[in-house]
Amino acid sequence: MFIERPWRTLKYECVYLHAWETGSETKAAIRKWMTFYNHQRPHSALAGQPPALVYWQRNDNNQPDQQVQRVA
Repeated sequence: MFIERPWRTLKYECVYLHAWETGSETKAAIRKWMTFYNHQRPHSALAGQPPALVYWQRNDNNQPDQQVQRVA
């Protein structure tokens, strides 16, 4: 996640709203928010769907043929 908008959203929806005591609390809270952002939060650019759902739907439609075997 290296796009400017998600970082801004993280700051305003998570970081600026809390005063954590330790680095581990901060890390855990940001990890929880990032999971929410990618798996539950609706995104207007994705027709109200979360990014993870759109990603997996696209990948499911582009799966290689199951008959192909790995060589090497």
